[in-house]
Amino acid sequence: MDDYELLDVGSGGRLERFGAHVTDRPAAGALADRRAADRWSAADLRFDRDRGWSGPGMASAEAGWIVRLHDLALQLRPTDAGQVGCFPEHAAHLPWLEAQVAGRPDTHVLHLFAYTGLVTLALARAGAAVAHVDAARPAVAWARRNAAANDLQDRPIRWLVDDARAFVEREVRRARPYDGIVLDPPTYGHGVGRSRPWRIEQDLPALIDDIGRLLTPGGFVLLTAHTESIGPDDLRAVLAPIGGYLEAGDLNIRAASGADLALGSFARTSGA
Repeated sequence: MDDYELLDVGSGGRLERFGAHVTDRPAAGALADRRAADRWSAADLRFDRDRGWSGPGMASAEAGWIVRLHDLALQLRPTDAGQVGCFPEHAAHLPWLEAQVAGRPDTHVLHLFAYTGLVTLALARAGAAVAHVDAARPAVAWARRNAAANDLQDRPIRWLVDDARAFVEREVRRARPYDGIVLDPPTYGHGVGRSRPWRIEQDLPALIDDIGRLLTPGGFVLLTAHTESIGPDDLRAVLAPIGGYLEAGDLNIRAASGADLALGSFARTSGA
């Protein structure tokens, strides 16, 4: 059973249970009234954009704690950006990704903007060789700890601290093929070293064009984005030139209270 549950959303916040801790964090699109107002007092960790994290659970949370998501162990801890180390909305796509890998020996997958490794670990467990790429060295180190927590440290995973665009450009020059590519680009981000800042609306089309050059015939791509101005139709249009069976939709989580939390969009293609 997963250790994650969205309890309620509303009044600009999201109430979530991550195993032993209940968090109260901002949610920009959650403007409706709370449906389960009595449950919010259970939060032992609260994040405010001006004051950071607070609450009676801070002492134990700062040391880190383990939760299970999609039967994978993940180490969580509060970060300065208001995150805890995983994006639970991605878990809904793991069965689809595992199905792309199942029964295909020597499947090679490129995971860009890979963060702390939930998708990487699911793919590696399913038998894929994964190139895990993220520009943040601490995130890659965190992902490696998560791999060790699941006894996956000896799987064929390349842990790469690199700018996604620069890495993909080099792979195109090397003509290195991939059977699948997964990416979760931020709205805005900093690259590695002297690389220019990332801006999704400006930089995503060229990145997808290069990704199409790396993808083997019959390959798959999963693209997710948390940018408010980018919807499923936008992502579908970006992926359309790659071909294959194309799907797109919203990244939503239904709360125990019955409320919905909108977290972005996805598009994916298989058999390209």
